[in-house]
Amino acid sequence: MDWQAWHRQYDDPESALSRRLVAVQAHVRAALDRAPAGPVPVIALCAGQGRDLLGVLADHLRRADVRARLVERDPDLAAAARAQAPEQVEVITGDASQIDQYDGMVPAELVLLCGIFGNITNADIERTIAACPQLCRTGATVIWTRQRNDPDLAPTICDWFEQRSFDRVWLSDKNAGFGVGVHRFTGVPKPLLKGQTLFTFVPGGP
Repeated sequence: MDWQAWHRQYDDPESALSRRLVAVQAHVRAALDRAPAGPVPVIALCAGQGRDLLGVLADHLRRADVRARLVERDPDLAAAARAQAPEQVEVITGDASQIDQYDGMVPAELVLLCGIFGNITNADIERTIAACPQLCRTGATVIWTRQRNDPDLAPTICDWFEQRSFDRVWLSDKNAGFGVGVHRFTGVPKPLLKGQTLFTFVPGGP
């Protein structure tokens, strides 16, 4: 996958990726709005240029409370995120699939899993969801994306979250042209088990 070319879809405001971004940012904003008083830890896996979060922080009233870690393997994309990130947002050039990357930042209030589930196997999607109680504090929001082309896996992804104490907040319509899901963690956080690999990208998607 040419991730630089993929990100150029954002240049077209009518593209599915741009419309997806609008939906994701709306739910990032809502998650920050309802975050409890005090520091708001945020992690983003495979963060790309950081648009999902950074576009919201630019004018959000809680931006000073946010402490974020964005992990992106592509050095050019990570550099683009770093150039736009405020001081309290750390951008790491590294492998987002390694759970150790989030040590010291979890349990988080907001977990972004955007641009991942369409590029890994179903087993790895479920493995990543199963690890989310290690990443989330009680009440945390997880925002994830996955295209809703047939066979549509989004209902199954929702089931996997809901089997692990996540309540569904929102799922985009199947005919929206993109897929975004939002879940809120109602369970008790689990300790971070270091050394885990959550997923492996599959060339061309699973």
